[in-house]
Amino acid sequence: QVQLVESGGGLVQAGGSLRLSCAASGRALSSLNMGWFRQAPGKEREFVAGISRSGASTYYADSVKGRATISRDNAKNTANLQMNSLKPEDTAVYYCAVRAGLGLSTRVDDMDYWGKGTLVTVSS
Repeated sequence: QVQLVESGGGLVQAGGSLRLSCAASGRALSSLNMGWFRQAPGKEREFVAGISRSGASTYYADSVKGRATISRDNAKNTANLQMNSLKPEDTAVYYCAVRAGLGLSTRVDDMDYWGKGTLVTVSS
């Protein structure tokens, strides 16, 4: 069992930056693929960024490519999502998720554990 707690959300103006954090407990994060997802009101939850167990591989949704950086610190059991040049369309609840399976995935249904989310609001 894995517990995930997100933090770092808040209100930011367009063009600004935020750093989201995810703290894991109950299991070593090093054994899990990790990803960030987001969900805006009235929209489906969507993939934002993912990172492999070792941190060697990363993947980003086209919507945030060039503006987001995902990282992890397995020794601290934490992961982060740095987002720059934020846009109003980035407004959403951001969720940390992990996958115990061997393969990489960007699908919501393939994630095994989820945090409760942290709200990011970008004003124009």
